[in-house]
Amino acid sequence: MTGDLFEVDKRLALKPIVDFNSYLRAAFADGPCACGRCVASQGDESGYQYQHTFNFAGRVVNRRFASTAGSDVLLALKKAWLSFTKAELQASGNLELETVKDFVEPELHKLLVPLFVASGLTKEVDGQLQIQVQAAA
Repeated sequence: MTGDLFEVDKRLALKPIVDFNSYLRAAFADGPCACGRCVASQGDESGYQYQHTFNFAGRVVNRRFASTAGSDVLLALKKAWLSFTKAELQASGNLELETVKDFVEPELHKLLVPLFVASGLTKEVDGQLQIQVQAAA
């Protein structure tokens, strides 16, 4: 049999991993952001510190602020990271995005960087994502 050849990593079925993938699926809602600032600026986000509206291959979505504050993203990520790697996620320094992608479903990979940056959890420095000591909302 070729079952062993195609065996899926059993860690991917662990509850924190499944929960993190579900969290990513729910992190964005369809359509442009309709918060007061976006409505008042008619969608012009040029002065915003963090992006509200995203375009993923022609699909316009907005980040759900109520559940995607940096602290919420960090908590979900820490649980999944610990479950998958059996090590604590470092509170600062570069985020190993490839390790995160190892436990995130491939179709959700495109959501990672936008969510991490827009939530204030990370910032891009020299092409690397650096975890912020205090994640912003």
